[in-house]
Amino acid sequence: MALAPRHIQNLSEAASLEPHWGYADRAVPCTSDPGSCAYLDVVYLAHDRSIIYTGIFWLTLGGILLAWALWRRIFPSPDDAGDYQLQPPSSEPESQHRTKPSSSFTRLRHAIASTTRYYLLPSSPLRPLFGHTTRLQLLLLCFLISYLTLWSFLGITYARWITPVKNSSPPLYNTRTSLGPWADRVGVLAYALTPLSILLASRENVLSWLTGVPYTSFMFLHRWTGYVILIQSALHTLGWVLVEAWMYQPQPKVWNDWIAQQYAIWGVVALVLLVVLWIGTWGVSVRVTGYEAFRKGHYVLAMVYIGALIGHWKQLQCFLVPGLVLWGLDRGARLVRMGLLHYGYWQEKGGHGFKAAEADARVWRDRELGDVVRLDFEHVQAPWKVGQHFFLCFAEGCIWQSHPFTPLSLPVADAMGRVRHSYVFRAKGGETRKIVDVLAEKRDAAPSTRLTTPVILQGPYGESIVEGLAHDVNVLCVAGGTGITFVLPVLLRLVRGHPAPGRKIELVWAVKRGQDLEWVGPEMDELRRLGARHDIRIRSFVTAERIPVASKELTVTDEKGRTESEYDAESVQGTPSTRSRHDHRPDVTVAVDEFVGGVVQGPTRVFASGPPGMIRDLRAAVARCNSGARVWKGEERFDVRLFCDDRLE
Repeated sequence: MALAPRHIQNLSEAASLEPHWGYADRAVPCTSDPGSCAYLDVVYLAHDRSIIYTGIFWLTLGGILLAWALWRRIFPSPDDAGDYQLQPPSSEPESQHRTKPSSSFTRLRHAIASTTRYYLLPSSPLRPLFGHTTRLQLLLLCFLISYLTLWSFLGITYARWITPVKNSSPPLYNTRTSLGPWADRVGVLAYALTPLSILLASRENVLSWLTGVPYTSFMFLHRWTGYVILIQSALHTLGWVLVEAWMYQPQPKVWNDWIAQQYAIWGVVALVLLVVLWIGTWGVSVRVTGYEAFRKGHYVLAMVYIGALIGHWKQLQCFLVPGLVLWGLDRGARLVRMGLLHYGYWQEKGGHGFKAAEADARVWRDRELGDVVRLDFEHVQAPWKVGQHFFLCFAEGCIWQSHPFTPLSLPVADAMGRVRHSYVFRAKGGETRKIVDVLAEKRDAAPSTRLTTPVILQGPYGESIVEGLAHDVNVLCVAGGTGITFVLPVLLRLVRGHPAPGRKIELVWAVKRGQDLEWVGPEMDELRRLGARHDIRIRSFVTAERIPVASKELTVTDEKGRTESEYDAESVQGTPSTRSRHDHRPDVTVAVDEFVGGVVQGPTRVFASGPPGMIRDLRAAVARCNSGARVWKGEERFDVRLFCDDRLE
């Protein structure tokens, strides 16, 4: 690692070695020519400042996170005094609630938030490059890149020195510039970003605990932090290749001697691994290898890459070891949480041990679009938060794979501590397809027996989506297909609670086929039964098949409220008042505009899960409904927020 092979320092003539944290020791006093000594002054000063700047970077990041966490705890989101999900259904009106005028500070906060959503909630431009991200995420990325760019150039003296090569005949000269110190600077920043990249990708994410932002929202920054590291590494390599292969003499001897050094070889290996990691993230690569192969290969390559970085410059392993520790803690926490969920005393086994949950399964066959499976089971555990999801491992398939699913059931524990889990997912390929095949074989072998499959849980993950859902908040739920599992718990939580006068509640659900409405039949029946007291409106759309003439549009209105369905195979509430055919996709923009336009009082929350196109349209529609100026004047209906299942990354 010493700089002697670069013919700059003469360690044999040094009176002492001056340590520099994260770099090679410097020989003092400098006995080389004046130009080389001046160059070394710039090199070491620039490196010392690089270490200081990385410290400032991490302190700034830590300060932002600390301030965010304190703000959340000092000014928590308002919520109902009682938790709906812990109350039995009640027919009593919520008369104890009264709308109180907002303070100036509260109106200011909400006005700023509304203005921010108006400009930054819509999807970002250049979707092929940035994916399904919001303008806010893109703005945060621009801030990060700008901040790193600033530190990449500050604190470096930019100059050029022409120095003689000792014992050369004919006389040769080295060209020394600030390119070397600058290349080292971007290299140090790449090292410093490595633990951040790992932190952003962690499922057991401390960032989510501090900020309340789901870990899935950090995946965009994780990906682009990796891209930034790749660019920095490429620039670092290019800078030193130009120095060693062009500016230093004699050639090709200097280049051959330099590239043969162990640290240079490890640097090349690290860059190659980083390029392979980048290629592996391409959509075509993921489709060819499969997501599970990509994920596991990504882990392995990332760990080998970090090892190569240590081999390249072990003085900076202070940035890399924390990354390895974070990765290990994340995996360890997953195993511990999984063990806590499944290890205990089981009467069936007559003792303690690890036991998978036995789920009842129902399958809806669909050869064209993919079969749909519903799983139901009870498990002894602490209730999760509405909006959180679990990773399910199917024990009859591959135990090394797990997939994220949102439970559609309310997290309510009974007297025995059991919480009901219900999941609906479409099996298109891979592990989910394998489970459908296993269930089909079981059904064929024993048609009259109960159809079950063992499931291993990991979780819950994510954050609550009903935080701040006070009694005066209007709720619009929009779902596409199996996205109904994301919004149903919100609606069930509301209808099991006390009615709130003046509140609007509506569900818009788009499915491919009429039979898809059966996925959540019991839950929809409960919504219709209890929803009349809440004036809930339910609209479902069938988009991939023609609706039979006998199908009905149901609109029932009575003194208690209304329940409306744009396609119901059967009328559950008597003779319909209107009849029509609907085989089109819902216009979510119109749905949002009409809903917000009909709000009498209070802010609005839109909960949504569906295909990327639907989420993109909803972001734009919700953004347009916001107006910070009118919120400041007290018109709360222009305070509209969107909560969506953002696992689009």
